[in-house]
Amino acid sequence: MRRATIALARTAAVACAGAVATAALVSPRKNDSYVDARWGKIRQHRFAHRGLHDRDLGIPENSVAAFRRARDLGFGVELDVHLTADGQLAVIHDANTRRMCGRAFTVEKSTLQDLRELCLDGTDERIPTFDEVLSVFDADCADDAEPLPLIVEVKTEGAAWPRVAELCHKTMDALDCHCVSYCVESFDPRVLVWLRRHRPEVVRGQLSKDYVAATSAKSAASARTGEKSAPAHRQALASACTAARDAAATSMVANSLARPDFVAYKFADRATPAFRLVQALGAKPVFWTIKNPQDLAAAETEGGVAIFEGFVPDSTHAQV
Repeated sequence: MRRATIALARTAAVACAGAVATAALVSPRKNDSYVDARWGKIRQHRFAHRGLHDRDLGIPENSVAAFRRARDLGFGVELDVHLTADGQLAVIHDANTRRMCGRAFTVEKSTLQDLRELCLDGTDERIPTFDEVLSVFDADCADDAEPLPLIVEVKTEGAAWPRVAELCHKTMDALDCHCVSYCVESFDPRVLVWLRRHRPEVVRGQLSKDYVAATSAKSAASARTGEKSAPAHRQALASACTAARDAAATSMVANSLARPDFVAYKFADRATPAFRLVQALGAKPVFWTIKNPQDLAAAETEGGVAIFEGFVPDSTHAQV
């Protein structure tokens, strides 16, 4: 009996130590009064995903027209920033222009001039520069008016560290040249690590989702369509590497280095234990992408900031 009690106590101690270690690993930044004050203003807004775009109205995503429409209706916006081959900042979601422009250019391997020659979704709108978008939201810094906030997603596309650092540096330089309210997010934890080291005053967020479920769904779809697979040993190795990568990204273990202020998680995946843990530890929740008023209400009831598209809600939501 005594041995069983000791064994049980040891097991409980190991489990407790594991829980503490996990919490320490994924815990967000805490107790920063400046960040909390900035977040208090940001969370009062709803954010139009890639601007307030509407294909039926001839307003493409991530276009100047979409950002102006969002501004005019009182919305914050979420937008995407890439670094071009000649070191310029372009605002577009995909790393390849085929979907939005009908011609295939890799953004990171193209010059800004190459990209500017393309039209967005059959309209006269062009891929904007980051400066052009920021100019839409510039406020008069001399008065007390609070500009509409931006969620700036930094898209690294798996670049090596020097390019990531260059992208981060130029993004912040551009933001410094405008009177705008903003926070910065990325799927790439290295962006948050750079911000933590060089711009700790910036509100930073980790983008994530349930990668494990997404990969499982993709594998099941491939099996149904009869796609050819690699030899068994290569397939097993690839599966193991993918599983490890997916588990790490889903559980956001890189938070130990990045210490985000908020976590922007896929709304449909918000019941994932990893997200619930990080939220319980104090990460401010952001949900993407909200597609209807019912999900918007649910997201905000759960205390999340909503990034929406496909409908036009009221512009602000005062959260308690």
